[in-house]
Amino acid sequence: MNELTQKIIAIASDHNGYDYKNLLIKHLEKLDYHVNDLGTNSEDKVDYPDFGKLVCSQIADQEANIGILICGTGIGMSIVANRYSAVRAALCVNENMAEKARLHNDANIIIFGANNNSKAELIKMLDIFLATSFEGGRHSSRLNKIG
Repeated sequence: MNELTQKIIAIASDHNGYDYKNLLIKHLEKLDYHVNDLGTNSEDKVDYPDFGKLVCSQIADQEANIGILICGTGIGMSIVANRYSAVRAALCVNENMAEKARLHNDANIIIFGANNNSKAELIKMLDIFLATSFEGGRHSSRLNKIG
């Protein structure tokens, strides 16, 4: 994968995750990340696959190196995201999962369920995800088995 010189994060949500998406964007901008907000742009009901695909396409096309997806449970976005060969997406509901998603699985998209956690918990999990590097070693051979 061609390394991007700047950490660019693509983010999208459905209507359930709209408020959380905006909160995370503000948090990321304070940390000097470049954020590509791919919608949705209101609480009007939308189809989550339309927005999940936008983030996955940016990861696949190397327009962003990290993605964030948010829907009601996180399950729908997870199903969409992991259909892309360039994507390793992890639905995280606690800090341990956020850390292990990067450390052991080299995940490049973190997925949240808006109905699963508080705003403070999401920020903490995102910070951990962004601060954690892939451990490599035995985990690399496991990822190679996936393809």
